[in-house]
Amino acid sequence: MEWGMANRMAQLIQTDGHALFLPVDHGYFQGPTRKLEEPRKTIEPLLPYADALFITRGVLRSSVDPDNTRPIILRVSGGTSMVGKDLANEGIATSMEEAIRLNASAVGISIFVGTDYEKESLLNLSKLVDEGERYGIPVMAVTAVGKELDKRDARYLALSSRIAAELGARVVKTYWCEDFGKVTRGCPVPVIMAGGPQVDTELKVFEFVYDGMQKGAIGVNLGRNIWQSDFPVAMIKAIRAIIHQKATPKEAQELFGSEKEMKLKKS
Repeated sequence: MEWGMANRMAQLIQTDGHALFLPVDHGYFQGPTRKLEEPRKTIEPLLPYADALFITRGVLRSSVDPDNTRPIILRVSGGTSMVGKDLANEGIATSMEEAIRLNASAVGISIFVGTDYEKESLLNLSKLVDEGERYGIPVMAVTAVGKELDKRDARYLALSSRIAAELGARVVKTYWCEDFGKVTRGCPVPVIMAGGPQVDTELKVFEFVYDGMQKGAIGVNLGRNIWQSDFPVAMIKAIRAIIHQKATPKEAQELFGSEKEMKLKKS
């Protein structure tokens, strides 16, 4: 691996082999998402606990101070929205030259396997990988499912993750699911977990994060499970403990509770 590529990967994946990425790119297709209406206010208190930010160029420029940040994974796919006809019809919306200009440590792109736009999204990934390899910038492929949440099963996610790796992605972001080990075993590059199923307690989040780590994920790329919490700093600290300190769900829950109590006492 070239020095530049290896150095950027080392910025993202910590010395323990694990990583906590914080995605705040949701607005590129959802608009002002709840609790991400003012990105700077959401990002700043969470930044010290993230290993990298997954973000668009617009929000990076407007809402992140260049002298106080973490490694950047630049969201470079886009072109669709929640009110459009098909979320899968994305293109490459940001150039590799722009990623270099913004000093990104990696770029991220969604792929939509099994949709009408499967071929286009996979060729977009391939093109991006070619450019990334030329300049030493790793590509993270996101196995997106659009609005079809029923696709979050091991068979589909294992297929999508393996295809992404075969096409040259250095990291794959995919959803946690039942039998998650099937996904990680079939993917020869590091796997990062996106959100799991809709859950109604913090403990359930800790449980699926812990399960995924036990089954081969190197970390998480969790956004709404963190910053839509009423206690986002407590949430990211607890998840970080699972990722980097091998905390159990119960230990993470106890940490969350103590951080929450401290926050309430100060307010």
